[in-house]
Amino acid sequence: MKSGLKRQDLIYPELSYEIIGSLFEVYNQLGSGHYEDYYQKALAVEFKKRSILFKEEVYVPLIFKEEKIGKRYLDFLIENKVILEIKKGDRFSRRHIEQIKNYLKIKRLKLGIIANFGSKELKFKRIINFNS
Repeated sequence: MKSGLKRQDLIYPELSYEIIGSLFEVYNQLGSGHYEDYYQKALAVEFKKRSILFKEEVYVPLIFKEEKIGKRYLDFLIENKVILEIKKGDRFSRRHIEQIKNYLKIKRLKLGIIANFGSKELKFKRIINFNS
């Protein structure tokens, strides 16, 4: 991709383009109809191929008044900057958007991406934490 085509107002533009490119590579190769786990495994392979640093299934405790009251796991934490959540479906649900907003708040990160591997296409949405 030519650098003139990239938006400069994005948070982590180079990393964002690499992540989105990886998502499309996986979708173009695998197509639709697979379990989320298979897309996640394929993305791990693609991230390694592209030398993108990442962690999978990152533990995130939910704390209330200094007490752990729950736990969640991020699908991916990329370069300790971006949370990537993988979903299977054709639309973004409010619940999934709120989930990633909460992750960003807990981890004090600026950018999250939700990727929906749908029946007809891949869709993605950037979620920004303005409070970080």
